[in-house]
Amino acid sequence: MAKNYIEVQKSISPYDNKTFGTMVPGPFQRFLRKCILWQFIRFIVINLKMLRVVAKSHH
Repeated sequence: MAKNYIEVQKSISPYDNKTFGTMVPGPFQRFLRKCILWQFIRFIVINLKMLRVVAKSHH
């Protein structure tokens, strides 16, 4: 099984060298990842979702 997997991996080739591998985030996505205000908003949203799940489970 492992030998077959290695053979399959060797046969995979990229369309071009720029797109092989993981996606690179664009400028707006990089901005959102660094923006403290956006991170705080997402933190609040995630916590509200968790509170809703916990509140439903306590009935």
